[in-house]
Amino acid sequence: MGRITETVKALLIINVIFFIGSLTLGDAAYKLFALWFPKNGNFQIWQIATHMFMHSQKTFAHILFNMFMLYMFGSHMENAIGQRKFLFLYFSAGLGAMLLQLAFYYFNFQPAYQSFIEAGFSNEEIIGFLDSGRYNTSVLKYTTEESVSDMFGAYHSLMVGASGAIAGVIAAFAVLFPNLPLYLMFIPVPIKAKYLVAGYFVLDLFGGITGQSVYGATNIAHWAHIGGAVIGFITMWYWKKNSFNQNRWN
Repeated sequence: MGRITETVKALLIINVIFFIGSLTLGDAAYKLFALWFPKNGNFQIWQIATHMFMHSQKTFAHILFNMFMLYMFGSHMENAIGQRKFLFLYFSAGLGAMLLQLAFYYFNFQPAYQSFIEAGFSNEEIIGFLDSGRYNTSVLKYTTEESVSDMFGAYHSLMVGASGAIAGVIAAFAVLFPNLPLYLMFIPVPIKAKYLVAGYFVLDLFGGITGQSVYGATNIAHWAHIGGAVIGFITMWYWKKNSFNQNRWN
């Protein structure tokens, strides 16, 4: 895909530094720099940015795959649209990914939370039992164990990874170069970028709706991927349609 650009190189280096730091600091790094659910006491405002550079320390596959995709598509996109637009695309897709995933967590959190409020519990009491893992079973008169479990899961969720931002870059690539043939490992037949990205989007949509991942892992933030891809698609579609320098998109 050509020579690696300076911006992509810097992003790769920052991600690797964060990953090495997380291996060194362990859980303390995730407590500080992963993105926690906003009602969780571990949430800090800077996590909105730092979570994009954190990756799971349980397996090297998470960061290796993300950095490989950033290398494959990032430099090509930066050469095509320039450094400023590339950075805007990357971070706006990352923020879009975060917002959609948080919306999903709030969707799981709110029903049981509202049931506790209606049962007469204060916000402080609810947060207290979420932190301790214990609650008064009388609240089950107003909600279900499944709903309470969903609330616990949302409250203790944390987001890490550059996947959402990279999904935006890949979606933008498909808008800019829709008919460019791409090759996948183990598949000898080239696939046009627009079809490959559409398939990727459908798989994540399936995982987000059903909760069943075709990738094998169970902790994938599918809605974050979708959010990043949607922002990347819309942003690139708008730029391509309204570019003042029409020759740049030929």
